[in-house]
Amino acid sequence: MKVGVSPSPLSPLPQGEAWPQAGVRAGPGQTNMLSIELIRRDPDFVKSALESRGEEDPLGELLTLDTNRRQAITEADELRARRNQVSRQVGQARGAGQEPPPDVVAEMRQVGDQISRLEQDAGVLEEQISSILMRLPNIPLPDVPKGLDEESNVIIRQWGEPATLDFTPVPHWELGERLGLIDFERGVKISGSRFYTMFGAGAKLERSLIAWMLDLHTRQHGYTEVMLPALVKREVMEGAGNLPKFSDFLYHDEEAGLWMIPTAEVPITNLYRDEIIPPDSLPLRYVAQTPCFRNEQAAAGRDTRGIKRVHQFNKVEMYKFVTPETSEDELETLLADAEDVCQKLELPYRVLQLCTGDIGFQSAKTYDIEVWSAGCQEWLEVSSCSNCTDFQARRANIRYRPAQGDRPQLPHTINGSGLALPRVVIAILENYQQADGTIVIPEVLRPYTGFDTIPAQ
Repeated sequence: MKVGVSPSPLSPLPQGEAWPQAGVRAGPGQTNMLSIELIRRDPDFVKSALESRGEEDPLGELLTLDTNRRQAITEADELRARRNQVSRQVGQARGAGQEPPPDVVAEMRQVGDQISRLEQDAGVLEEQISSILMRLPNIPLPDVPKGLDEESNVIIRQWGEPATLDFTPVPHWELGERLGLIDFERGVKISGSRFYTMFGAGAKLERSLIAWMLDLHTRQHGYTEVMLPALVKREVMEGAGNLPKFSDFLYHDEEAGLWMIPTAEVPITNLYRDEIIPPDSLPLRYVAQTPCFRNEQAAAGRDTRGIKRVHQFNKVEMYKFVTPETSEDELETLLADAEDVCQKLELPYRVLQLCTGDIGFQSAKTYDIEVWSAGCQEWLEVSSCSNCTDFQARRANIRYRPAQGDRPQLPHTINGSGLALPRVVIAILENYQQADGTIVIPEVLRPYTGFDTIPAQ
């Protein structure tokens, strides 16, 4: 297992330079969106990439808006040059004791009005361009399988074999209630559907998993732990790529203007928002545990039993800021770190490479890890590991300086669950259940739980 290099725990965030005009959008193609330069340079390539993802093609409208915007800027620049030239001539005339002709003064007033109008037109066009660009997904990498849905995903490998139990396994929703670990009725009473409460050994099991995974990633995999807010600003959601496209899936405090995070990926992405990361700082590797909040109403009817698909859950997230030339290798090592969690828990799993139509909005390449769950008799996704290339860095206005004096460049961002808790808990309960009704605790967790088994009730 390759151990990554991370900053000192005493100074986990290098002191980056503030990006010039921090917080100010620099115009289409420079921040907050897919590059307009790429679209302008090779629209056929971008169109093909969007089609491979099943996305609509707005490039014709986008390029027309871009042409009109650049034309308005060019005309304004030409008028400014004309105004500057006349201003110099007027200054010279006045220096010689002569007043400028009234028609020249009137013309310059009209030029000023024209410049203001053109600037306003360019601003409106820029907003329209930005609105379209912000909804365009990342470009898939060349080795991503082509396909529009999960049927085109490719199984890369499998580790372990699903256990063959000599009794009929029980699903976790029955196990949880029978052993007093999960209480669904009280969760619904407190918060409504798709919420649950955990008690006793069930709560301790989840807490132990979180502590063990954080220790594994920091002590053996080279990540630095970070604690993060669970409420973030709108621009933070935009920077990570969750807004504006996925507002229906997010929880929002409208009065405070804050959004509840769907994953720690969102705040970690924005740690370096509007900064230039100094030379020799990359790679930066972080791990965090946070609650995650997702409005699953759109998924009504899917996985409604138990705790497979809920509105609030805990997740341990791995995240990397890396140089572009290393990002493909860094994705593979991050995937290996997530697999290591499954292997140490001795949970059979398989790795899928997702096709172009199934990768996430921000992603250019994604692997999913699915663990086998004996009670549900199905594979459950516990991690999604993605290379987002420079997509999030562009949106969040993040740069890095390769060496002192070099021009700032866009880093690549890598993320992956390490792992998501509800489904890991499901897999442990269902795969480690015994014929006598007890649950055996995986060996690596026993120092954390303080018990080897969960007794039958």
